[in-house]
Amino acid sequence: MKIIVPMAGMGKRMRPHTLTVPKPLIPIAGKPIVQRLVEDIAKVCGEQVDEVAFIIGRFGAEVEKNLVKIAESVGAKGTIVYQDEPLGTAHAILCAKEALTGPVVVAFADTLFKADFTLDSSVPGTIWVQKVDDPKPFGVVKLDDKGQITDFVEKPQEFVSDLAIIGIYYFQDGEYLRDELQFLLDNDIKDKGEYQLTNALENMKNKGTTFVPGRVTEWLDCGNKDATVYTNQRYLEYLQERGENLVAASAKLTNSVVIPPVYIGENAVITDSVVGPHVSLGDHSNVRSSVLSNSIVQQSASVLHANVTNSMIGNFATITGTPDDLSLGDYNTLRV
Repeated sequence: MKIIVPMAGMGKRMRPHTLTVPKPLIPIAGKPIVQRLVEDIAKVCGEQVDEVAFIIGRFGAEVEKNLVKIAESVGAKGTIVYQDEPLGTAHAILCAKEALTGPVVVAFADTLFKADFTLDSSVPGTIWVQKVDDPKPFGVVKLDDKGQITDFVEKPQEFVSDLAIIGIYYFQDGEYLRDELQFLLDNDIKDKGEYQLTNALENMKNKGTTFVPGRVTEWLDCGNKDATVYTNQRYLEYLQERGENLVAASAKLTNSVVIPPVYIGENAVITDSVVGPHVSLGDHSNVRSSVLSNSIVQQSASVLHANVTNSMIGNFATITGTPDDLSLGDYNTLRV
C-alpha cells in the first residue's frame, strides 16, 4: 500500500502561520496535521504502508526532512516530489506518477477525520465522503440503490447530492489511475480551468470501475484559523477517549490548574495559570499568570499575563496582555 499526499500550497487562508511553514505542518495536539493524517490512514488501511509520497512546493530541506520522518514513523519510505505550478488536483497527483503503482490511497493534506471502519481493499475504488449541509463548495457523489457511486459532480451550484468528497481516495490499481490522469493532461481536459481528479474518476467509472463510498464518523477541516482551532479541540477529545497520555513528563506545572483535554509538550512551563480545556502547548512553551483555553500554542511560545481563547500562537511568539481571540505568527510579539 502507498499513500500519496498532495500538499503543494502554503495555505493563504492560514496566514500569518503559513508564512514560515506550509499549512500541513501546523500542529494538532502536538503533531503536524499531515502526520496525524498519515497515521490515521495507516490505521484504517489494514495492511502495511510501503511508501508515502509527499507532493510539495519548494519548502526547503528542513521541511522535506521532517516529511520523510513522518513516513518513517509508520514504517514507510518517504518520497518528496514537486508541483511547481498549481494546475489542479489531477496534475498534483500525477507529479507522483512513479509512486502510482499497486494499491494507492490519495489524501489531500488539509483535512483530518474520525472513522470506525477498516478499508476494504477488495473493491476497485473507495471515495471517502461525509454528508454536509451546503454541498456547493465541494465535489460530491451520487449513489444508486446498491450504494455504488454513479456520478461525480464538482462544486454543484444546484443540488444533486449532499455527500461531499472529503479528499481521501482508495484505488486498487495505481497504474490505471496514473493512465487516466495522464489522459487528462495529454488531451488538455480541464474543469474550471484546472485538471481535476473528478474528471479522471468519471472516466474510470464510465469504463466500468466500481466506486463505493467510505463514510467517516467526522470530517475535520483545517482550512483557516477558526477551523483549525476547532479541529484541535475535537482531536484532543478523540485522543482522550483513546486513553492516550497527553502531558509530557518533563512539563513543569506550578500553582496551576489544567482542565482536560489538554496536550502539553516537552519542557513546557505553566506557572500561576489555568490551562484548558482544548489547549495544545508545544515543546518549551511558557504560560505565566494567564488563562488559556481552546487554543494552539506552538513551540517555544510565551503567553504572559493574558486571557486567551480561540487562538493560534506561532513558534517563538510572545503575547503579553489581555486579548481574547488572536492569530499570532511565528516570532511575533504582542503587548497590550
